[in-house]
Amino acid sequence: MIALIQRVRSASVEVDQQIVGRIDAGLLALIGIQKDDDYEHAERLLDKMLAYRVFADDAQRMNRSLRDTGGGLLLVSQFTLAADTKKGTRPSFSSAAAPDRALALFEHLVGRARTQHPVVETGRFGADMQVTLVNDGPVTFWLET
Repeated sequence: MIALIQRVRSASVEVDQQIVGRIDAGLLALIGIQKDDDYEHAERLLDKMLAYRVFADDAQRMNRSLRDTGGGLLLVSQFTLAADTKKGTRPSFSSAAAPDRALALFEHLVGRARTQHPVVETGRFGADMQVTLVNDGPVTFWLET
């Protein structure tokens, strides 16, 4: 399972010209689910996202996590993160999980996140989404399980 996390000042997701998820300061996490992923991968990825130290402490060093700050977490499914781009100029999605499996894992991730963190928003799985963000830093990390 993959998460491309970005520290944001704000972020939102729009579907059909309506905002379906919005956070203030926190993390925007684009989630890619691969065919070999399972619930354990989702649990580990969530733990990593909530504990990853990307927020500044009093000395302006990245020593604080999302758990420490209580900021928002915006989870957005993005199957293109699971693309194989090693050959040619057209991505292959053979390593991406099937849509029904990916939906189950994404919903599990969201459900667990909501039990462990106070502010969790999402996009809409499988929808054409417009994501707007103000990247803080910019600070962006690729996390894998």
